[in-house]
Amino acid sequence: MGYTIPQGKELRIAISGKSGCGNTTVSTLIAQLLGVKLINFTFRQLAAEKGLTLAQVIENAKTDDSYDIAVDTRQVELARQESCVLGSRLAIWMLKEADLKVYLLADDEVRAKRILNREGGSLEEIRNFTAMRDSEDTRRYKKLYGIDNNDFEFADIKIDTAAYAPEQIAELVLQELEKRGLVKKA
Repeated sequence: MGYTIPQGKELRIAISGKSGCGNTTVSTLIAQLLGVKLINFTFRQLAAEKGLTLAQVIENAKTDDSYDIAVDTRQVELARQESCVLGSRLAIWMLKEADLKVYLLADDEVRAKRILNREGGSLEEIRNFTAMRDSEDTRRYKKLYGIDNNDFEFADIKIDTAAYAPEQIAELVLQELEKRGLVKKA
């Protein structure tokens, strides 16, 4: 059973969470299920565009705000053009007009194991890198935008992704959209 956006309406869903929480997976699923554009432009894509590694972009961003500003500005500009799912670290803060703001969370160990499964390497190195990245992200977001990415209480729904499969999380989001009259069952 699918869902559709009512005729003549636009829908913007913002999904945020830290690395390894399932943002990309869940955002992709929801965009596919609704037939809308997925916007997930991140440091990873910026690194690919610039011919750099993710670690290099993160390191450069420590002293050069243009990396964050480029990613964050591009995402919001794209999201404002059409119905979409915007999946990013700052989506729920940056896309203020989002119809639904979803925050995905998982404890540090779950996140590290997911990143290990996705990227390989050593669990200890991933734990350390992820902790550094979380800390660096928080510092930059406060400095650049006055945003505390550890304060997500205002999100419309918060989901612990360790408790559900990605398809179940997508279904929870779709049910919330239906409850709010933003989508209807097809």
